[in-house]
Formats: sequence, C-alpha cells, structure tokens
Amino acid sequence: MKFSFPQSVRLMEVGPRDGLQNERLIVDTMNKIGFIEGLVASGLKRIEVTAFVNPKWIPPLADQVEVAKGIRRQKGVSYAALVPNMKGYEQALATKMDEVAFVLAASDTHNLKNINAKTDEAFARYTEVALRAAEDNVPFRAYISCAFGCPYEGEVAVSRVVHLAQLFTQLGAYEVSIGDTIGIGNPKQTLELVQAICKEIALDKIALHLHDTRGMALANIFAALSLGVKSFDSSAGGLGGCPYAPGASGNVSTEDLVYMLHAMDIKTEVNLDLLCGVSLKMEKLLKRQLPSKVLSTKRVVS
Repeated sequence: MKFSFPQSVRLMEVGPRDGLQNERLIVDTMNKIGFIEGLVASGLKRIEVTAFVNPKWIPPLADQVEVAKGIRRQKGVSYAALVPNMKGYEQALATKMDEVAFVLAASDTHNLKNINAKTDEAFARYTEVALRAAEDNVPFRAYISCAFGCPYEGEVAVSRVVHLAQLFTQLGAYEVSIGDTIGIGNPKQTLELVQAICKEIALDKIALHLHDTRGMALANIFAALSLGVKSFDSSAGGLGGCPYAPGASGNVSTEDLVYMLHAMDIKTEVNLDLLCGVSLKMEKLLKRQLPSKVLSTKRVVS
C-alpha cells in the first residue's frame, strides 16, 4: 500500500487559548505575552492568542484585550482569536487580529453548555459575523468540536459533521478544523471521517484538532497524514482541556507532533529545542509537569 504523506504541514498553535483556558492557575498578562512571543520565536506561524469571550465564563482569559494589544507582532505570523459573536468579533478587529475562529459542536447539548445556543441558533449568529468579516477582509476558520463523539450525547453521526463542514465552507471559512474534543477517536474512525468530508469539501480546507485524552492523537494524525491532510492544531506542552467537556485532556502536544513530523521528513519550520524551552518555562509558571513526551526527555537532560 502506498501512502501520500505531505511534504510539509501547517500548524495552528492553540496553547495560549485552548491550553490556558482550563488551567487551575491563571497566568498573568506579561507571561502570556512572553509565552506567545516565545512560540513565534520557535518558528510557529499561526498562533491562537486568546478568545474574546465573556470573562465570567472563562476567567483565565479575562485579560484578552491586554494580551492582544501587548504582543510584539512579527512579519509572516498570523495572530488569531476565537470569537463567539459580533461583540467578540469587534474586539478582535479593534485589537488587530489577523484572523478569527468560530467553534460549533456537532451536538446540540454541547453547544448549549459551551455557547448557550442550539446548533442552528449558533450558526445563524456566526453567519452574521462571517458576512462582516468578509466585508472587512478578515479570514476566518471554523472549529467543529465533538466531531468524534460528545460527552453528553455519545456517538455523533458522520453526516452531521460533513454537513457542518459544508455549511462553514460555503460561508467562507478558509479552513474547517475537525475536533476530537474528548479524545475518543481512533485511526479507523479518523480515516472514515476525513474520507467522508473530502467527498464534499477540498482536502486543503481540512484541519484536525485532536485532544489526547486516551493517547490516540498522534495515531489519528498519522492516519490523516496518510490521506494527505496537512493542517493540524496543537498545544505547546500538551496544555489544555475543555471546561465544558468533563475529563478531556489537552490538545496533542506541539513538541510530540513536531518530533513525529520531522522524523517522517515532513517540514514544519519549527525549532524543536526552542519550543521545548518555551514549554519548560510554562511548566514553572503553572507549577506542574506538562504531558508532552518529548518535553519529558528535555526535562531529564536539563
């Protein structure tokens, strides 16, 4: 059997947003800015820096505006923010974000828990924001969370995920990130899901956002790579989890993903040693060891 692995991949670093939103200790503004700037210095070109959501719901990101304004921007890097509605979009615009992202679960229950709206209601809200973003020439990507399974409803139909991917693509999303929010997926499921989505939208518009709750994220990424997928979300050190998905661990570690890709001769532009240094600093701030396997080898050496 012949595989068609891509020669290079695009990474979206989500540690500053998806990673820090679920941490017990709240990182102060200057250290968040230092974290983001360190990630950029390591070679990462797309960084999701924060979410413009009500601080009441996600207190660790309450300094969203200060963080967004405080970053020293580097040429060639896209700074992104998650926005739940028009108010959030206006904040992203005011702080000069390069792109924005929407998140919509493939289940009504998770949407009610996460964004206080049913799926159809939330999509209508995003449609308004997407039209405004098109007027402002601001690119957007869409997350479809719980695509592999929902913590409240269980199994999610593949057709449901495919339909949402089509809707977001038609709305103008440059990329649709398919999320395994609770880390329940397996390689066979990944192959089937990606193949189904590819029948309706272009392969280069598909990304994967995989949490590593059961240690399957890299195996699922390998399966997707074999189909030619070349865009993945990851989190420095394996930071993260979802406040509205009980038991979910962090996104796949950026270090572990980069190590695997480089070992497979797939380019990322990331300097792994510099990246590990950034994550080790974050460990000290959070006063806990992060789950990245590659980071653990650096910790022993240091």
